[in-house]
Amino acid sequence: MKVSELAKRGGVTAETVRHYTREGLLSPRRHPDNGYQLFSSTDLERLHFIQRARKLGFSVAEIHDILLHADQGDSPCPLVRDLLATRLPQIRARIAELEALAQRMEQALESWQHMPDGTPDGHSLCRLIESFPDESSPQEAL
Repeated sequence: MKVSELAKRGGVTAETVRHYTREGLLSPRRHPDNGYQLFSSTDLERLHFIQRARKLGFSVAEIHDILLHADQGDSPCPLVRDLLATRLPQIRARIAELEALAQRMEQALESWQHMPDGTPDGHSLCRLIESFPDESSPQEAL
């Protein structure tokens, strides 16, 4: 298969196939006459594996390590478990940050509902944002 056929059968773009090839995740052979990259059914299986791993949140570098273990005959499963065990708390923390951001946005929209628009005047850029409390800075002493 050429790049475009692998991409079509794998449900990705040709550029995605080229990217994975540059990153060493796919290893096509070269056609001896024209130098075209030729992919096998094994490459298609590998592409499907890469897509599953990406859906689970693995980076291209992590997938490269996983495939390297497998290509050397070692089980990558312990590595996969460790990576997910490390990543899951990070993802949960990021979700909490995004939930807090969504709440701040909702509060801002609610408080801005009846505020008039302002024109920058050298002292104020946008009254809406400037009216929102900055919880990260210490309160000034009165």
